[in-house]
Amino acid sequence: MEVEDTQRRFAICIDDAGYPDDLNVRTVYQVLPDDSAARSKYLRIVDETGEDYLYPAELFALIDVPIEARKA
Repeated sequence: MEVEDTQRRFAICIDDAGYPDDLNVRTVYQVLPDDSAARSKYLRIVDETGEDYLYPAELFALIDVPIEARKA
């Protein structure tokens, strides 16, 4: 089930923290909803492998992306 564009969240990586194969600093990643992870201060990120994994939230800054850019 695909999330509607209005609900998609994105974050920019500000620290790869030892995950250089999976994360790139200054790269924008899609954040998937995961309330349990958020309570533990993690984000579910679709990383460079194309899969979603949990990463510490402190490695990212949540950002607003214009709808036009979300479609790209």
